Amino acid sequence: MTTAGSPDVLQLQDVPEPELTRDTELLIQLKAAGVNPIDTKLRQRGTFYPERSPAILGCDGAGVVEAVGSKVRQFQIGDEVYFCHGGLGGDRGNYAEYAVVDERCVAHKPRSLDFATAAAAPLVLITAWEALFDRGRLEAGRHVLIQAGAGGVGHVAIQLAKMAGATVYTTVSSEQKAAFVDHLGVDRPIFYPTTDVVKTILNWTTGEGVDLGFDTVGGSILSQTFAATRLYGDVVTLLAADAQTDWKTARDRNLRVSFELMLTPMLKGAIDAQQDQAKILQQCARLIDQQALAVHLAKTFPLAEAAAAHQLLEQGGLIGKIALIC
Repeated sequence: MTTAGSPDVLQLQDVPEPELTRDTELLIQLKAAGVNPIDTKLRQRGTFYPERSPAILGCDGAGVVEAVGSKVRQFQIGDEVYFCHGGLGGDRGNYAEYAVVDERCVAHKPRSLDFATAAAAPLVLITAWEALFDRGRLEAGRHVLIQAGAGGVGHVAIQLAKMAGATVYTTVSSEQKAAFVDHLGVDRPIFYPTTDVVKTILNWTTGEGVDLGFDTVGGSILSQTFAATRLYGDVVTLLAADAQTDWKTARDRNLRVSFELMLTPMLKGAIDAQQDQAKILQQCARLIDQQALAVHLAKTFPLAEAAAAHQLLEQGGLIGKIALIC
């Protein structure tokens, strides 16, 4: 993209193949790239680095290592890998055929996944993991509300929370989504178009509320999550709070409120934190290969049809994730 705007600003172009510039980097031949809401927001509003143009979007990637720097120790040519890195502005993004990534940001791809599903996984795996365990301090026996459980982050969060021994409630908008989250093991879905979410949660928890509320939607849903969370409970949100946010309820209930932005290490150049995120991907790869964790891939598009992928994502209502075949 050379300008912000509608999906049509995404144009297929030839650019120079990226080259290794540091001795800890990998050159990866991309097989697929994940498509995430952050991609559509950057396309609409402009990237974090507008001075770097043209920009290649796509934070998530999966592919095969084609070359390695002299100090690379964890990977070798031919390894199949997945990662979340790049795509925030400039020419380091994954809607492409090649990417250069520091080895500390990369993990071996789950053996049981194809490249498209693996490419759809990193951002949502890291986000759900950090939100539940690092921000929300989830433990066995806790009650958790996950807003929008059929979405990309939500459906992973349900599985991780159940694996941790939590009782999980989630909001859904259709019978199809209710069936989907039921298959993931959710204890109780809430059909939010016709159900009062807060009253339902308070009824199920004898008036107390959940121990951890996880807002993946933003807007009024953050305030709703405050009201559904017990006194001294935790609320984690993925979105910035808006002007109408009911901070009084959060304060009156003495809630511990956390923000989860898994892009922070990339934006701030915090390589140690990026290395920690790669370790999350390593752990998730083991869980996936043990069939204890799954990522639902709803649809794939060829790289040349990235605009159509954005259009579908922006329509809303999607179950799971989208990927581009590079």
